[in-house]
Amino acid sequence: MHISSQFDSGNIHVVRATSPEDILLTIPKDNQSDFAQWFHFRLVGEAFVTHTMTIAELATSAYPEGWKDYNVLASYDRQNWFRVPSDFDGDNLTFSLTLEQPSVYFAYFIPYSYERHLDLIHEAQNALLCEHRFLGLTLDGRDMSMLVIGEETPEKKKVWITARQHPGETMAQWCAQGIIYRLLDEQDGLARQLLDKAVFYIVPNMNPDGSARGHLRTNAVGTNLNREWAEPTKEKSPEVLYVLNAMSQIGVDMYLDLHGDEALPYNFVAGTEGNPSYNSEIEALENTFKQALLNATPEFQDEFGYDKDAPGEANLAVASNAVGEKFNCMAYTVEMPFKDNADLPDKLYGWSVQRSEQLGEDLLIAVNAVVNALK
Repeated sequence: MHISSQFDSGNIHVVRATSPEDILLTIPKDNQSDFAQWFHFRLVGEAFVTHTMTIAELATSAYPEGWKDYNVLASYDRQNWFRVPSDFDGDNLTFSLTLEQPSVYFAYFIPYSYERHLDLIHEAQNALLCEHRFLGLTLDGRDMSMLVIGEETPEKKKVWITARQHPGETMAQWCAQGIIYRLLDEQDGLARQLLDKAVFYIVPNMNPDGSARGHLRTNAVGTNLNREWAEPTKEKSPEVLYVLNAMSQIGVDMYLDLHGDEALPYNFVAGTEGNPSYNSEIEALENTFKQALLNATPEFQDEFGYDKDAPGEANLAVASNAVGEKFNCMAYTVEMPFKDNADLPDKLYGWSVQRSEQLGEDLLIAVNAVVNALK
């Protein structure tokens, strides 16, 4: 029996593995950080034997509530991922699997590797209406890449989309992939209509270093990028600095920041009602977006989500608040679940790659409604 995590986005610590019935694991923290939640590892064992694993010390993880009603994901081919029934006692998550093959992978959510990210960037740049722009290097020396989709003209609206500031929230990049693929589909009427009126600036992975390192929430030096938008620096948060500089050069008419939430089993959005400049026009655009998305898909709801900030009390170091305030535009944080959508549960797969991509495609319906409403 062998357990390993020495691969892209791998993360686990083996306390003991004395037998298939007694495997005890813990989750290492992000580098220079106290965040611990993301795991991704490979188990090599004996086929047709039940292996029981316990991930311990989760009461002190980043989001202990995230383990309640959560089921681990597993895959034999790293393409198709299924849920493994799991039990959480407040500190330990225990799950068992009778192996169908000698080798199986487990993960907190379906991984999106750095290699796959590079494939996405270079596949997209081959499309006629897509341009790749290099923004700079991360602290580990990885590329920061942006895709510009649509012909840039002065009259077109500028729609910005960022994903995966928190690297463990891989559903965000799967969602961005759905957005990108739909926009590049020349036979898609909505995409064609949108690109007649808007240009999309998409950064599908804001945190390549954290992604490759197997972090939940931070970059190479333990920085939470979604708290850096007030004053990003080359030393701590060059990823945000590059994107914010590009935004300042190009302008922003609308912004979506894609994320995943560990605890809440719903898709929802968080707006900028706490911003000093928030007004009735922004509120109307937010309502237009939400209503269009509610009409587009039953996967979205507006009942459960984060508490709204009081007027003037927004944290302007958070991306959506910072961008909404700086550019006086509609800016939403879009959240997806790690667990499942409680409104449409799927016991076998839970929230999945397919559902994340489909939500991305459906988000463009709401984006179109806002673009049409912009002055």
